[in-house]
Amino acid sequence: MIKKFESDFNGTKEMAEKHFIDSDILTPYLREHISDFEGPLTIEEFVGGQSNPTYFLKTNTKSYVLRKKPPGMLLKTAHAVDREFKVISALNKTNVPVPKAYLHCKDDSILGTEFFVMEYIEGSVIWESHIPHGTKNDRFEIYSSMNKTISKLHAVDPSSIGLEDFGKPGNYVARQVSRWTKQYRDSETTDIPSMNNLIDWLPNNLPSEKPTRLVHGDFSLSNVIINNENNEVASILDWELSTLGDPVADFSYHCLQYFMNPILTDENKCEELNIPNLKEYVALYMKNSEFDISDDEWNTYMGFSMFKLAAICQGITGRVRDGTAAGKDAEKFMDQTIGLSNFGWTLIQQ
Repeated sequence: MIKKFESDFNGTKEMAEKHFIDSDILTPYLREHISDFEGPLTIEEFVGGQSNPTYFLKTNTKSYVLRKKPPGMLLKTAHAVDREFKVISALNKTNVPVPKAYLHCKDDSILGTEFFVMEYIEGSVIWESHIPHGTKNDRFEIYSSMNKTISKLHAVDPSSIGLEDFGKPGNYVARQVSRWTKQYRDSETTDIPSMNNLIDWLPNNLPSEKPTRLVHGDFSLSNVIINNENNEVASILDWELSTLGDPVADFSYHCLQYFMNPILTDENKCEELNIPNLKEYVALYMKNSEFDISDDEWNTYMGFSMFKLAAICQGITGRVRDGTAAGKDAEKFMDQTIGLSNFGWTLIQQ
């Protein structure tokens, strides 16, 4: 099938040398552990920004996707492919669109690092949130499906699918504020008054506690596969940051796209492109989900989401300062930290 939304970040490439997988080793393992697997097997590496190397496995009859930890020394909690496999396997029991999970291998002797194999889902990953290559109808249908899909995810009771131990229940926003405040202070490079205000204000003005749900952590257009035939979300990708938490906080972080892309910030542009503006998109989420969100509470959630992303950006600047990250984009991330902090504090004051 021809990809409907072309991008330099879509498709596959020849495996990088450091990510090489020997098909002669993998083929017999898959034949033993996947009931209908038949070789011969060809392997290519997906293009894109995955932190875990991701591969396209193709046989004469079927295609699969393999995700593995990268080689080398890793932080203990990073690149948790076991958690990704666990959540995808559990969601196979629901109407949330995810690939079928086939196997999880903890044995490093097979491919050098832990990995799992799942179904390959045909479709497109779209990297620009205003969908420049789509039609008006494409954009409206894709945004409607994204909203419906995250609402489906937030309707799932984790305990009903065996994920009651997938994270700490309750106090999600409070724990996130504490965590990201510490991360920000540890990497702080300059005094930002609006960030100081957010750090002082948020712990005492948390939104009301919502039911504990499975949260994706980075739900976005670039983390879903769009079915090219009907513009529906065919699968949610990249569950590395998933945990138990506050569904509205998860949704508000998703809505940062409306602030990060200046085209979506402009309501007139949204109307011209036939993309729901932010108010319409939030109203659609309330209609699709069980949650009713007041304007004041929504501003608090968005202020929190901007605070969190500002802390992440500051962390990158801090790593540049400490010499543990490349320095060419340091100024850009510092500007983003200041801009997000200012915008977040302005929203909360409203």
